[in-house]
Formats: sequence, C-alpha cells, structure tokens
Amino acid sequence: MPKKGTHSPRAPISDPRDPHGWHALTETFCEWMAVQNYSPKTVDNRRTYLRYFVQWALERGLHQPMEVTKAILERYQRHLFHYRKRDGLPMSARSMHARLIPVRAFFKWAARQNRNLYNPASEIDLPRSEKRLPKHVLNVSEVETILARCNLADPLGIRDRAMLETFYSTGMRRSELANLKVMDLDYERGTVMVRQGKGRKDRMIPIGERALAWIKRYLDEVRPSLVREPDAGTLFLTNLFEPFTPNRLTQLVRDYIDAAELGKRGSCHLLRHTCATLMLEGGADIRFIQQLLGHAELSTTQIYTQVSIQKLKQVHAATHPARLERSDRNGEAAASAKPKLPGQASPAP
Repeated sequence: MPKKGTHSPRAPISDPRDPHGWHALTETFCEWMAVQNYSPKTVDNRRTYLRYFVQWALERGLHQPMEVTKAILERYQRHLFHYRKRDGLPMSARSMHARLIPVRAFFKWAARQNRNLYNPASEIDLPRSEKRLPKHVLNVSEVETILARCNLADPLGIRDRAMLETFYSTGMRRSELANLKVMDLDYERGTVMVRQGKGRKDRMIPIGERALAWIKRYLDEVRPSLVREPDAGTLFLTNLFEPFTPNRLTQLVRDYIDAAELGKRGSCHLLRHTCATLMLEGGADIRFIQQLLGHAELSTTQIYTQVSIQKLKQVHAATHPARLERSDRNGEAAASAKPKLPGQASPAP
C-alpha cells in the first residue's frame, strides 16, 4: 500500500463493453439482488466489497469471473490476512468476513445463472467469527449523567433529550430511530412500530412512559419549528429541517457521551448495549431482549448474558469457598477463613 501523500499507479478498469467481464456481471448481480428485494443498504455494501475484489483481480490480469479458480480465491483470502491498514494494524476477522461474503454470493449467483461453468467459492471457508463483548456498558447513574447534559433551555436540547431517551428505552438501532415517523408511536399502548428494520423486518416494541413524555414535549414545543411543508411525518428532524442521517446521529450521541466525561467511549450502540444489559440484570428473559432488539438469532442476543455480570457476582459471593466470611455448622463465624494481614499477630488461644 503506498504511503500517505504519494500517488499510486492508475488502477486497471474492467471493460464495460465485455458482456462476460466484471463490470457487466457485477452490475447484473446487484440488479438481481434488488429484484429479489434485498435492502438497498445490502446491495450497496455488496457492490462496494465486490469492487475491492474486482480491483485485486484486475491487477493480476483476471478480466473475467470465469478466470477465477478456487486457488485464486484462497490467494485473495491470504491477501486479506496479510493486508495492513494505514495505522499498520491487520484487518479484523469481521472485516475479512464482510469482504468475502459478497464474493462468495456473487460466484454462487454466477454459477446458478450459468454465467460461470462452476462455483469456485463453494468450498471456501470463511474466517471464524470473533465473539467480542461490548467494550463499554453504562450503569444507571452514568446514563442519567449523559441525559442531564442536554440543554433544556435550547429547543434542540429538548429534541436531543427525546432522542436519547428513545435510544435508552427501546434499544433500537440508529437507522431505525432516524426512520421513525410520528404515526409509529402509540401512546395508549406504550409501543412504537419499527418499520423495515434490519433484514427489512417490521417489529412492534414497548417504549417507556418517560421516553414518551419527552417525545410529546418535543412534538408540542420543538418539532413545529423544524417542519417544512410538505411534512413527510419523520419524527426527529435536524436544524436544517430534514431527517437525520445515521452518521449525524452517531456524532450527536457521541458528543453527549464525551461531554459527560465518564471515561467511556461510544455512541448509539452504547445505549443499545446498555438497554439490553440493564434489562437482563433486572430479570428480563433473554427471548424478550431478542424481540426488543430485533435479532434474527438468539445467539446474537446471548452476548449480553456475559456482559450482565451482577447475578453471576451474587452467586459467586454466596457460593465460592474463598469468600471473606464463612459460617460453620453452628452459625458462628469461622475466624480461620478471614485472611491474615501481613504483620498481624495470630489470635490468642
């Protein structure tokens, strides 16, 4: 990879006139995904990651997908493993996984559509997924500290408080909050409809009374000044009279978390993690958490059982034989179980 500030040679380009070339077939593949009702985000992501592979293949003189073999794909996988980013760090297993999935899907499609004689990616093993815990999770007092940073003398501060309360109460994703409509709220039932969430799935989830109260205040006092006709009904609007983009939401929430000076970093997903973890510690069943967060697989939700440590600490304190104080059969404190400090004399017999 060239050093920062230097110019790399011009990358080779696939011939768009070749019906069997990369350009024609990758665009046909993306069109097929759109016809099959894949979400626009999925189509865009796969197009982007396919371009990385196509660029790598063109640099090695491979101008058509039919020239790719299993050995070449294994070579690309080794390339990803040895690749180093600008900061010198290797690509994570999750990133390698994300780059290989679209390549494997493309060749599977090409073989089924008779664009390739066979599927060279059929036996490619993906990197083993890493099971990482969230780096930070907030406690109740820390969340309240963040919420208190909103300047309620400013109308936008009221809007921000309503958004933060919604994240904290529902654990929804940033794109889901950005797409909320006013009509998605049901005050009587205390629910909110998340439309076309991840996987293009709708789901109805509960939202707390406090969050609803802040949303109502925002709707009454702030939103009318942010609306421009015709009103599309988007719930949360920016000071530019338009819906939030996911990146702008990320920056807004991150600024409030940094301003709270808790020593913890994060953004929208930190509030999502916190919502799930605190509910589990409060006794919620993990399947309810799965439904709340919109996880397709229970295994995705089970990560929060490892973050929710309070119950495990209680069991550990009550049952581990090396705890500070123990009781003998007669209920008397066993002094021998107490650790003796350095220099402390033994008790007189």
